[in-house]
Amino acid sequence: MAQKKKVSLRPKAIVNRRASFDYALDEDLVVGIALTGPETRAARDGHIQLKGSFVTIRNGELWLNNASFSLKLNERGKVGARSIDTSPRKLLAKRKQIDDLAARKQSGMSIVPLKLLTSGRFVKVVIALGKGKKNYDKRETLKRRDQERESQRAIKNS
Repeated sequence: MAQKKKVSLRPKAIVNRRASFDYALDEDLVVGIALTGPETRAARDGHIQLKGSFVTIRNGELWLNNASFSLKLNERGKVGARSIDTSPRKLLAKRKQIDDLAARKQSGMSIVPLKLLTSGRFVKVVIALGKGKKNYDKRETLKRRDQERESQRAIKNS
């Protein structure tokens, strides 16, 4: 009898759900990210949190700030020990894309990471330009979401 192949439960993408709630988003851009070995392993295992992270432009380069990577520690006697690292990581994009983002950022927009894609050979980050929402905009979003949920429930029950 053939052995069953283990099914991998690793996420294909780590999503920053808070970004679409806090920002009115424009077009998105897929860029690479420079990671070390343990950081790549944490990304593939899904031990990354993008909530509260943002992208800055320093010296003509894109940097991902405040993204927390839960890195595995290889110490004897400590099974599953992890440390959280929030240091900035360099994003890899073309010069023209970086210049375009810098010009748009001058007009008061923020650069926000939306997803971290781990499905292919390389780890990629989906970033987007966004304008911060006010509290009344967020309440409007919640109200519209509740109305859509109620209408879907009504359609399903009838």
